[in-house]
Amino acid sequence: MKRALLCAVLALFGIPAIQIARPGSFYAEEPEKNKEDTSLERTRKQVKILDDLYKTAVVSITNKYVEKQSDTPAAAVAKEIFDAMHKKGWHTARLVDATGKPKNKENLPLTDFEKKAVAEIRAGKPYYEEITQRDGKRLLRVGTVVPSVLPQCAICHGGKQGKILGAIVYELPVD
Repeated sequence: MKRALLCAVLALFGIPAIQIARPGSFYAEEPEKNKEDTSLERTRKQVKILDDLYKTAVVSITNKYVEKQSDTPAAAVAKEIFDAMHKKGWHTARLVDATGKPKNKENLPLTDFEKKAVAEIRAGKPYYEEITQRDGKRLLRVGTVVPSVLPQCAICHGGKQGKILGAIVYELPVD
């Protein structure tokens, strides 16, 4: 534990742990692998935080403001927030349909990743990820399940509570 903590602190200052290691010392460790694993885990945690935040907001907005099918759906507000985050350079997030009958055709899965994420979610997985490269940098792509959790969801989307409606697909750089 001490070694991992020291390596993490050193990595924050850009000092590879191997540079200070003495032969036989507990400080000797492979710093690049450790840094990559730490960065990936930190990015995964960011996705989980964002997912909880966005889904909590959608449910809260729906509970407070959506009473009938003609009301503005909370998903429309979520899409505005996703767009704002993207424009500010933070990350991308997108609602993707998993029913095959989207309310908005723009929500159909477009990329191979989105299609695979939807297939995995329809097969029962609540989370699907892929690590890829873009412009020489690692990128974490994640799809998380969006079920119908409220009566208002079921009214607008047809069906019953618990039905899988889609996914939120995230793309974040692994820094």
